[in-house]
Amino acid sequence: MAGKTTGSKAAKAAAETLDSKDTGDKSKTAAGSALSQVDAPEKSTHPKAATAASKTLTDGRTAEDSKSAAGSALSQAKSKK
Repeated sequence: MAGKTTGSKAAKAAAETLDSKDTGDKSKTAAGSALSQVDAPEKSTHPKAATAASKTLTDGRTAEDSKSAAGSALSQAKSKK
């Protein structure tokens, strides 16, 4: 999805998600994807990372930082249409 990048607020949330010892694998996958897309409009979220991001957003136990990073990653995924 050319043109979209991870903003500074979501990048900070992604970094904090990756640093947390209590964060699950799906959240870390989504956060890593979001962080890799800072200043990289040519990149898009891999389908597996998009699935992880979706599951992160729907998990009631997920922290706000993880949700922010997951939302950023998901917004940069290519549409299945």
